[in-house]
Amino acid sequence: MRTRITELLGIEHPIVQGGMHFVGLAELAAAVSNAGGLGIITALTQPTPELLAREIARCREMTGRPFGVNLTFLPAFAEPPYAEYIQAIIEGGVSIVETAGRNPQAHLPALKAAGIKVIHKCTSVRHALKAEAIGCDAVSVDGFECGGHPGEDDVPNFILLPRAAEELKVPFIASGGMADGRSLVAALALGADGINMGTRFMATREAPIHDNVKRAIVAASELDTRLIMRSLRNTERVLKNAGVERLLETERAKGDGLTIADIFEQVAGIYPRVMREGEVDAGAWSCGMVAGLIHDVPPVKDLIDRIMREADGIIRQRLSGMSRGAMA
Repeated sequence: MRTRITELLGIEHPIVQGGMHFVGLAELAAAVSNAGGLGIITALTQPTPELLAREIARCREMTGRPFGVNLTFLPAFAEPPYAEYIQAIIEGGVSIVETAGRNPQAHLPALKAAGIKVIHKCTSVRHALKAEAIGCDAVSVDGFECGGHPGEDDVPNFILLPRAAEELKVPFIASGGMADGRSLVAALALGADGINMGTRFMATREAPIHDNVKRAIVAASELDTRLIMRSLRNTERVLKNAGVERLLETERAKGDGLTIADIFEQVAGIYPRVMREGEVDAGAWSCGMVAGLIHDVPPVKDLIDRIMREADGIIRQRLSGMSRGAMA
């Protein structure tokens, strides 16, 4: 399948793996790229730029196909040495970077000078237009359904994607609620050029996370996520668990007086305990509503092949059969 995203990124299928903390390691990124999609290493999972360079080299040993790096720009009070991380990306020969968080404009000159394609994650049309204006090559448009941070506008993809298509000139990827061939065809119909999957790729054999996490995702329904930190305007969609219930009780008790310090233990340092040790009730970890569509833990290649096979079947059979000419 050819779209503007496959052409821009040099990939076979319009499927991108989302950047995920303590999930986006070389094993998963290489598996996605080898299957024809775009795998993504999460830069800030690596504590230092030197360790990121090592992770990039490790991925390079596993795949000869394009892969990218996610670089999230955090608030200034917690700022990592971004210039050094970017240098590790450039020296590693990475050709695609997914940026997220704050506006990446200050870092674009270094990335663009190295010939790197930049995809910026956005949760609104206005932010997507800003990303386009400052020179990003593509954007990832994240609807309210997505795991992680869906923004504060609460607009789902059935509205957000066609609005983005009305306004944007650069290619864009649909993120949030993407799991199968139906998701891909729907996203394309709404104007996107491909899909970004996070939670769905967590539930694959190559995802380097504890089996307890994979089982929790498969067992969850579309009703089993919760929104936290709403009053702090740092909304995050997470999987319901005992730790999250404790956090939400604190939020209810504190009301408008809630501070990040009140819930720090439920959100800080949780990912290693969850993803590595399998303590799924330790606290808040990102998960999309798409968990309700995830029923197995296949190899990455089988998943991507299945998505493309389903999409082709929907386009060629179900949709073409509904056209007036076919029904005449």
